[in-house]
Amino acid sequence: MTRLGPSGDRLPARRGRDRPPGRVVGAATGVARRVGPSGTFAAVLALGLLVMAVASSLFAGLYVAVTDDDSVALLDEPVLRLAMDVRSPWLDTAMTVFTEAAGVYAVPIVGLAVIVALAIRRRQWVPIVLGLVAGAGSLLMTEVGKELFGRDRPPRTDAVPPYETSPSFPSGHTLNASVVAGIVAYLLVLRQMERSTRVLTYGIAVAFAASVSLSRVYLGHHWLTDVVAGWLLAVAWLALVVLAHRVRLRLLESRERDGDRRTRPLG
Repeated sequence: MTRLGPSGDRLPARRGRDRPPGRVVGAATGVARRVGPSGTFAAVLALGLLVMAVASSLFAGLYVAVTDDDSVALLDEPVLRLAMDVRSPWLDTAMTVFTEAAGVYAVPIVGLAVIVALAIRRRQWVPIVLGLVAGAGSLLMTEVGKELFGRDRPPRTDAVPPYETSPSFPSGHTLNASVVAGIVAYLLVLRQMERSTRVLTYGIAVAFAASVSLSRVYLGHHWLTDVVAGWLLAVAWLALVVLAHRVRLRLLESRERDGDRRTRPLG
């Protein structure tokens, strides 16, 4: 059975509610109740940023080890050659228009418009907060990653104009499109009752993000590993943002349930 939380968002049904929680879960729940839903949301995000910082450091070490061994060339260069082999004038134009439209209009403008519309329709700030947190984290990871690695893009002789000059790793188009599409899909799914509709919503989001990502490789603007890194960062960041929101919903639900028990007449 599916329930609606105090904010009107969907809360998935849980089984075994009467089973006592473990020590770690019990301790975490106790702390969460003391700091409240909003405090818990911020704490989970802060912990998530710490985890991602550690993971990024480990990933940087792995990246250096792989590139020093020239192993990346075994994956990146063949994929780029394949993309060059299937290019055609009309497809080059279509891909260029699509990737530019997605980066300039679809992701920042359309994404923001949908999020604001959801906030107005639902009369709550949750969509805007989640959208801003997800988008800001995505932009931050893009800029930090590019400055940290400073990787060169594929040679211009292998790319389709217009050319880009910023560092290549990670793919900002991939990371930002995946995060924005993912958070918009999540916000929509919160109010969708039919499983088929939810699957369709997530499917459209994945298809859009994948199309943007593949267009970057096709045009020779990014190496495949740039795109894969963008996917991984996007999935990790989305998971943390959604987790923080779900924890907040659970706490709001628990608070409402406790309030109902206290106000319920005896006998």
